[in-house]
Amino acid sequence: MKEIFLCKCGEIVLKGANHSFFENALIKELKFRLRSYGSFKITHAQSTIYVEPTVDVDFDAVFSALSRVFGIVTIERAAVAEKSMESIAEVTKEYIPRFLEGKKTFKVEAKRADKRFPLKSPEIAAQTGGFVLSACPRMRVNVKEPDVTVKVEVREYAAYISAGSFKGAGGMPVGTSGKGLLLLSGGIDSPVAGYMMAKRGVKIDAVHFESFPYTSERAKEKVLELARLVTRYSGSMLVHVVSLTHIQEELVKNCDEDYFTLLLRRYMMAIAEKIAKQNDCLALITGESVGQVASQTMQAIAVTDNAVSMPVFRPCIGMDKEEIIQVSRKIDTFETSILPFEDCCTVFTPKHPRTKPEIEKVLTEERKLDFDALVEEALASAEQVYIPAEV
Repeated sequence: MKEIFLCKCGEIVLKGANHSFFENALIKELKFRLRSYGSFKITHAQSTIYVEPTVDVDFDAVFSALSRVFGIVTIERAAVAEKSMESIAEVTKEYIPRFLEGKKTFKVEAKRADKRFPLKSPEIAAQTGGFVLSACPRMRVNVKEPDVTVKVEVREYAAYISAGSFKGAGGMPVGTSGKGLLLLSGGIDSPVAGYMMAKRGVKIDAVHFESFPYTSERAKEKVLELARLVTRYSGSMLVHVVSLTHIQEELVKNCDEDYFTLLLRRYMMAIAEKIAKQNDCLALITGESVGQVASQTMQAIAVTDNAVSMPVFRPCIGMDKEEIIQVSRKIDTFETSILPFEDCCTVFTPKHPRTKPEIEKVLTEERKLDFDALVEEALASAEQVYIPAEV
């Protein structure tokens, strides 16, 4: 008996004449993600990607990998039968009982995509229900709230029998929406922002700002671990590590303390924009949420955006902290994010940061330093760390 995965596409099917571009990108990503699990034949037809192992594989591990690939909305583990009720009966009786252990009720849903098949969908469902009951007589039919839904799909080349579908990652295949640069701190929000933009098809690289010796090597390692966790969804990532130590020391010496955070954010944005342009990124990405901290008021965000000309995407902008935490737990970054290692934004924090800054006053403070020279100096310190995709 042959067993395969049926991966149902989501938004891709709405792309009209361009849908083949997205399907091909998804298949390419699947081949890359599954390369370490064995050999697979991957094809697509009728809004479904067929993932067929050609050798023995760990089906649970493959399922886990598939569940993190953007572009797939549901995943079904299915057995393959010939397109006859005799073959469907044989495969159903052999394959389905393992999925009904500990369950009490079921129903059958049938789909006849191949209209040449002699029975209609209700007839296929009724007969298959009989096959299930003959193999598992203790089960009962419940069409409204079943414990398990058995599915039979009669498609072009074969019939497929499964016991329920599972939610995939959704979204768009990574890379189909261009490339963005994530400002990755050691906090909860920015890894979530990276994940959310990757879900929309954006290929992610990152920049991390450190303040050694005020921040430790372990703080840097924490951020690189967060990047690794995000790559399970986003694919490989190049992380640019930039030192802000000298800029922060110059701000302390020369500028009004109340403006430290705003000025530092402007330096970070300007540096990030230059890195982004050097690496073919089309936008910056941050984890900011309106009103969460002093630097994230609408006025403060306007001041920081004024430092760059590139679009800045903030996918967390309307989320509250609990909503962001829920996503961070889902993608397994939360426990790493809360490790107690400092980041550059906690160094030289003003007692009374400006929450409603005026751009002219900020620029007056900024002109006390040679902005462009400090930006170029920081760029010269940049270290690149390649994080391979965690599969």
